[in-house]
Amino acid sequence: MKKIVLSAAILLLTATALTSCRETETKTIIKEVETETKETTEEAEGMLERAAKKVDKEINEEINEEIEKIGDDN
Repeated sequence: MKKIVLSAAILLLTATALTSCRETETKTIIKEVETETKETTEEAEGMLERAAKKVDKEINEEINEEIEKIGDDN
């Protein structure tokens, strides 16, 4: 009985030692999908983006006015 248990244990140890060292191949598939949303650009923008656009527009107008006041040096 001891020989059977001992031989089974040795067989189990060798089997686990050989199987755990094998390299397994794994394949990773990445699929890119483009989706379209029905939101318009104004709805997609947040409140901060809309406010920043308005401020940029006002600042650009003021800069253009100052440039016109200075005039052309040429």
